[in-house]
Amino acid sequence: MWSLHLILGLTTLLTTFGLAMVLSASAVESYVGGGSAYTFFVQQLLGVLLGLFAFYLAMRLPVRTIRMLSFPAFVVSVVMLILVLIPGIGTEIQGSRRWFDIAGISFQPSELAKVALVLWGAHMLTLRDRVGRSTRDLVIPVVPGALVMCVLVVLQPNLSTAITLAIIAMALLWFVGFDLRILGAIVATGVVTAVILTFTAGYRVNRVRVLFNPGDDPQGLGYQSRQAKYALASGGVFGEGLGQSTSKWNYLPNAYNDFIFAIIGDELGIIGCLSVIALFAAVVMLGLRIARRCADPFLGLVTAVATTWIGAQAAINIGYVTGLLPVTGLQLPLISYGGTSTALMLFVFGLIANAARHEPRAIAAIEKSGGGRISRLLRLPMPQPSPTTDGRGAQRRRNSMPPNTTRGRESSRRSGSTVPSDRTSTVRSRSTRTAGSRSS
Repeated sequence: MWSLHLILGLTTLLTTFGLAMVLSASAVESYVGGGSAYTFFVQQLLGVLLGLFAFYLAMRLPVRTIRMLSFPAFVVSVVMLILVLIPGIGTEIQGSRRWFDIAGISFQPSELAKVALVLWGAHMLTLRDRVGRSTRDLVIPVVPGALVMCVLVVLQPNLSTAITLAIIAMALLWFVGFDLRILGAIVATGVVTAVILTFTAGYRVNRVRVLFNPGDDPQGLGYQSRQAKYALASGGVFGEGLGQSTSKWNYLPNAYNDFIFAIIGDELGIIGCLSVIALFAAVVMLGLRIARRCADPFLGLVTAVATTWIGAQAAINIGYVTGLLPVTGLQLPLISYGGTSTALMLFVFGLIANAARHEPRAIAAIEKSGGGRISRLLRLPMPQPSPTTDGRGAQRRRNSMPPNTTRGRESSRRSGSTVPSDRTSTVRSRSTRTAGSRSS
């Protein structure tokens, strides 16, 4: 059960640390704007409380229910992405129409779109054994669906979120073992499209200019990036101390949101920055391990793709704060301010915890102990064994997640098709042995 315990511990650490840093980074601006130093912190706390409920719900949901809800979630997210573009329905802030504002609460539908794409894409791509169709046939609805989402998000405009959706789509195809030649062509097309879109908007071009020429306009275009580097540099090795950052005193814009990693460096130094990076590295390593050992193919694919999304978004955020990438506006998962993103990210972590409970040894341990301490404390249902496992939780095949090994990729290159499922491979090997015995 240590995979489940670790994912619960990492989620708790990231969420608690995020609350502390949001309070520290937003106190000054919150006090100046409304007279209270806790305005943004309270809003973030409400998002965390909602996210904890979503985390618990994700751990309780049966796999069959998650798969049933994946397509309605995809349809709802697409409809919401369309509605947010309509004047009078979506809220426009600084030329971007990305939010619904209901009773003073802002909601960003593109965050829901990320989760919906993960679930619906994994559901479609793990249907191949059930419906007897190849992965290439099942890709047909997934790629156009992801493309529709990306186009709607670009129209907001929000290129950074569109890039995240593209990363999710590519991860779905990669982990399911799609033909690398076609996948490479799709990636190349996406990169070219992103470059073209970058040079069609002035503010995006300015961000690229700042990346390559940070000293050209230090008080204008390059001000935010320059202040972020000053904050990281002033922290040194051990930092100025929690709450002692001077950059958050209206020197660094969006200090509690997109650039919160710079405040971490200012207050906690290199030690704090490396600790955050280590936490996300642990999430990625653990998530991929859970995905590979999960007894259910759908949960395994969801976990692998969600882990890739979390790691990529964290890397992009840290990259542009440190000046390695152009500023994109992606938040640091569970740490940056944002109620919608925090709640949905906790739901994703709940799905990973659900997958950890579906590891074959975890199923056997839960059945042996009558539920386990965590399951009894949270009143979680018994995990249902996957069709790929027997009733005792013993694994019938080595890897339940669709393989993406070197051997599978080489066979897909030779045949020009997708990686065959384990069931198909077993049937072929049996037929080969039968033919050999007859000939002998």
